[in-house]
Amino acid sequence: MKLSLAVLALTLSSALSFTIPSNAAHRRTVNSDTSMTTQLQATTGVARNKNFAKLAGGYLFPEIGRRRNAYLEQNPSANIISLGIGDTTQPIPSAILKGLVDGAAALGTQDGYSGYGAEQGKADLREKISEVLYNGLIDPSEVFVSDGAKCDIQRIQNMFGPDVTSAVQDPSYPVYVDTSVMMGQTQQLDEAKGQYDGIVYMECNEANGFYPDVAASPRADVVYICSPNNPTGVAATRAQLEETVKVCKERGSILVFDAAYAPFIRSSDVPKSIFEIEGAKDCAIEVNSFSKYAGFTGVRLGWTVVPEGLKFSDGTPVRQDFNRVMTTSFNGASNIVQAGGLACLSPAGMKEIETLIDYYLENAGILRKTFIDLGYNVYGGTDAPYIFVSLNGKSSWDTFSEILEKAEVVTIPGAGFGPGGEGFLRLSAFAPREGVIEACERLKKAMA
Repeated sequence: MKLSLAVLALTLSSALSFTIPSNAAHRRTVNSDTSMTTQLQATTGVARNKNFAKLAGGYLFPEIGRRRNAYLEQNPSANIISLGIGDTTQPIPSAILKGLVDGAAALGTQDGYSGYGAEQGKADLREKISEVLYNGLIDPSEVFVSDGAKCDIQRIQNMFGPDVTSAVQDPSYPVYVDTSVMMGQTQQLDEAKGQYDGIVYMECNEANGFYPDVAASPRADVVYICSPNNPTGVAATRAQLEETVKVCKERGSILVFDAAYAPFIRSSDVPKSIFEIEGAKDCAIEVNSFSKYAGFTGVRLGWTVVPEGLKFSDGTPVRQDFNRVMTTSFNGASNIVQAGGLACLSPAGMKEIETLIDYYLENAGILRKTFIDLGYNVYGGTDAPYIFVSLNGKSSWDTFSEILEKAEVVTIPGAGFGPGGEGFLRLSAFAPREGVIEACERLKKAMA
């Protein structure tokens, strides 16, 4: 019987493999006039979302990839080292990997199998996040487990809708601006300034230590702060965050705090969570992720904390609406991945995470020293896996191209993070150690 079924399956497979090329061959006989008619008929009567037409060019990181690939097409033997996109490169450590493996294996047993999970995340994982990462500062009920901080930023924007004004650090991670544009919060891009009308750009530069004067900036409904910061690598001090919370409370703004790089913090005066600041639970939401904690960039696991007491102007709890967004648009993070998250927060997992973080920070130190020795002003790299290099007035895109051509090293031009990033270069410490060392040797020759 099993043999008959196998033969039947093979027969059906053969039949399918025969008919598909036949249809393809038929399609290839269609003349060009018919193809043109088909293309015209494919145009629908649905208008394009006008907000997408406002978006400037392509998203930064795919554009970097496009330029890298274009160089490789012209130079197929090139040995490119990437210090660009902030993607982890070290394998997932053993104790954490075991959590993922055990989580997958459990699904193959009657007792361990589970289908749809809680949209807010497994209770035991939310409890561990509260206990291990926040020392009980937040309640497990305030934690929403997700597939990553970037995804949650979009969900937060969906909750706020088009009728809010957003403030972002300049330069900043592009997602805050792009999602604001997609939601219809902005007018057109001002080509001369490289900024969207309707967004408050809070200037971050060498003079202010790359942290904005929030009080001197125009009021916004939603204020996005990333610390440690991407792209500058600078982490906000306790005093700076206390002032930011104070201003947001006075103005009735909601602070969205992106803490995705918190595990890299080594300075004693730098908080790892906005909820270490008194009063923050009255005005702040925090997004975070396991991506940089444990090499989960491709595994996908994050969380957002929405305090129970945080309310909109009409008294509606923000948590209520965010819960509605999550339950409507998300079926919960993978059960397997959440098992990996629990392993991350075990004593063995946390020890492995510390080892990973130390490795990447040592890479950052090598990059910092290289550029300092070359005579450049360098920021970041002590509490973050990024360094931000001042180019002494040179164009960031021109320097990106020059380094790619002379050293075959991929970096990120600061201008890609907003007009405030022009004249700077961001380098990532996530490359393997041997790649970082080799890249530095090449950079010494190319930029001397």
